[in-house]
Amino acid sequence: MSQRVPSLFITESPLGGRGVFTGEALEAGSLIEICPVIVLPEEDLPVIHGTRLHDYYFLWGDDQKQCAIALGNGSLYNHSYEPNARYLLDYEHDTIDFYCIENIEPGEEITVNYNGEPDVKTPVWFDENKKRDA
Repeated sequence: MSQRVPSLFITESPLGGRGVFTGEALEAGSLIEICPVIVLPEEDLPVIHGTRLHDYYFLWGDDQKQCAIALGNGSLYNHSYEPNARYLLDYEHDTIDFYCIENIEPGEEITVNYNGEPDVKTPVWFDENKKRDA
């Protein structure tokens, strides 16, 4: 199952590389996108670390030993410690579901905290002050 707000678009991000933006106002609590995932087994995780996919996968499974590549726009949402959206991992349906956690205005970039929870400030694997290639 794949579902998304029809006005989402990808363009260059001031955070670096590409990002996901909305062309319409989105209300806090509303669904942005349901992204199907390709789940990869535990033995593929070290392989991904040696590729450009390293910056685009999600840890997956109850034990977080698998990894998943999100389809749709799922792997293109940029990181922020002040996100306007969050994602939920749905292991039963093999999807990652993105929701607004605050109102998002037309033209605004949609960001998530890569730590999984919007309030977690644990450092991520890249320097968020340095532009990224996406």
